[in-house]
This record gives sequence, C-alpha cells and structure tokens, in this order.
Amino acid sequence: MGASPSSPAAIREKSIHEFLVKDNHGNDVDLGRYRGKVLLVVNVASKCGFTDKNYTQLTEVYNKYKNKDFEILAFPCNQFLSGEPLTSQQAENFACERYKAEYPIFQKIRVNGPDTAPVYKFLKASKTGFLGSRIKWNFTKFLVDKDGIVIDRYSPTTEPLLIERDIQKALGEI
Repeated sequence: MGASPSSPAAIREKSIHEFLVKDNHGNDVDLGRYRGKVLLVVNVASKCGFTDKNYTQLTEVYNKYKNKDFEILAFPCNQFLSGEPLTSQQAENFACERYKAEYPIFQKIRVNGPDTAPVYKFLKASKTGFLGSRIKWNFTKFLVDKDGIVIDRYSPTTEPLLIERDIQKALGEI
C-alpha cells in the first residue's frame, strides 16, 4: 500500500528550509534563507472572525522577537468561507497598512486538498491536528525550530500571545 500524499513517508524533505515558495509577486523565495531562525508559519485571511485578534497579536509578537532570530511567514488562503478574497498583493497591503505587519506575506496558497502547497504538505505531515492532517481554519499556526523542524501546531483559536512561551523556548531564552 503506497503512502498518501500527506503522510510522513511521502514527504522527503526533512526541514522547511528545503522548500521554494512564491512571494506575492510570483517570485521564488528559498525558505533556506530562514535557516537559523525560529519560524511561526500561519495561513492568514483578511475577512475572518479571527483576523483582527490574530493580526494584531502576530504584529505584537513579531515586534518583540524580530531581532532575536524569529520570523513569521504568512500565507494568505481563501479555502475557508472565502476568508481571503483579496489578491496576494492586496492581502499584503491589508496586513501592512491595517496591522503594521513587517513580516513576509507570500502568494495565496491552498492548504488542503489536491492542490495543497508542498510546504503545507510538509507542515501537516510533521504535526497533525484535531482534524488529522487537514488544516481546520484560517490562522492555524506551526512553530518551526532553527533547523527547520516543526515543533508544534496550534489551532486557529490559539492566540499568538499564548504561543509566546514556546517561542521563547525555541529561541533558547528559557
């Protein structure tokens, strides 16, 4: 019996640093550039009940740790009740203008189904959640260590400030 596309056996990559993603202009971004940084990877949306609290707290967490080898990688996704109807560029503008986001906001992706972005196949295979490997909703978060290995997965209802202690541990602060 063969491995399913999202099973760990089907994922050859050993770290997030082995993936290429697209910025919101369609240019390739090698995630290897984040080697040595703790990452919080999150699927974001501008029209969701979780938008205001998450974006506000993501900016707060980012501002606290951005100078301490920490980065947030945001991926707009429109798979949950059309929560992200904006284009990739509009989604970035929304986050930067309204929430003062300074972290990278990449091209819109799919996080579930047959067209799932490869980086999300890796993340989901590394840490399953309440619905198994499927992403439950907007603002599901993955904490990744400096070597590119997924440490933990957090539900959409877990506020970014509640992850702060785990970020500090991953940074070696506690």
